[in-house]
Amino acid sequence: MEAPHSSPAVDSTGTPVTGTGTPGTGTPGTGTSGTGTGTAVTVTLTVESPEQMQDLGRRLARVLAPGDLVMLTGELGAGKTTLTRGLGEGLGVRGAVTSPTFVIARVHPSLVQGPALVHVDAYRLGGGLDEMEDLDLDVSLPESVVVVEWGDGKVEELSEDRLRVLIDRATGDTDDERREVTLMGIGPRWAGLRDELA
Repeated sequence: MEAPHSSPAVDSTGTPVTGTGTPGTGTPGTGTSGTGTGTAVTVTLTVESPEQMQDLGRRLARVLAPGDLVMLTGELGAGKTTLTRGLGEGLGVRGAVTSPTFVIARVHPSLVQGPALVHVDAYRLGGGLDEMEDLDLDVSLPESVVVVEWGDGKVEELSEDRLRVLIDRATGDTDDERREVTLMGIGPRWAGLRDELA
């Protein structure tokens, strides 16, 4: 069902995303905006299927490094875990990447001398970093890539530099698999996000 797929993400016109630019031109929509911690760089993509979401995760893994914090936001079934599965494949980590809903966090060690993937589901946790402290994410972060589903308002204090991924999908009674994915790189670490994804 979610076999590896090599098709690139596409923009809103169905054109493959391959470089930098604006929506409707076959390339990611981009921009910068102010945030509470500095400038944010945004890239917006349209993903047509779970296979393309997983492929986006593999592409994104190529730009991740130890110490990166990735926050995933989207409704249930939006594709957060599917994207993380692609990240795990791209990072070359051990173990199947599945939703950590009931265990809260899973650590996937690298099989290729790269960073481990720490996959957290903060859905059942209350607000703030206080409840997250038991997970020792601040200890794991320097040598790992930490991906937190449902992390908005809970883990921002871990790093001034973070990648926020917002996945929007059609709501209601629909079988539409199209997703609008907005990547927002916050902080100096992500200044070159557009070029790194090209």
